[in-house]
Amino acid sequence: MHRMGERIRKRREHLTIQSNDLAKKVGVTSSLISQIERAKAFPSILTLKKIADALQTTIGELIGENATFIENPHLKAKDRKFVKKNRKGANVYLLSHHDTLKQMDPFIIDFEPNANSTQIMSPKNPRQEFCFVLKGKFEVKLDNMKYYLEESDSFYFFSNKDHLFKNISNEKAQLIWVVNQMNN
Repeated sequence: MHRMGERIRKRREHLTIQSNDLAKKVGVTSSLISQIERAKAFPSILTLKKIADALQTTIGELIGENATFIENPHLKAKDRKFVKKNRKGANVYLLSHHDTLKQMDPFIIDFEPNANSTQIMSPKNPRQEFCFVLKGKFEVKLDNMKYYLEESDSFYFFSNKDHLFKNISNEKAQLIWVVNQMNN
């Protein structure tokens, strides 16, 4: 909450808007704006939306949705962000906060028995990828080769090659997947 108030104050000052002028635009008292900026009060979602509009930004920016990993390097397991799932039984979660300045993205992928990485890990750009098996067993197809990975094994490859990871154990399997963000 403290950081949100700080972001509001910094954005307001950047736009050279006085707190009483912001209060008038939002329809609240300047005292409430001051309390919000000092983390003494938390605005309703409606008030926060009005503040964001008045400051020409988004609620996400004010609450720190895009805060850099430098400001917030720690991500608790309960705060992991679901990214996507496929029809083959794989679910992907981001293991760090979102940030446009990151040079790599770490994920954890949960695989149901017999699930594979179709529509999750797909050949796209000439990036590099790294996988580490946390639990289970995987068959990996990389171009025309097959590899078999077990718990604690790792795999490093270029994404532009055809690749598919498949859980070949009878239990749920899990791996860490790190993808670098190469600039083209």
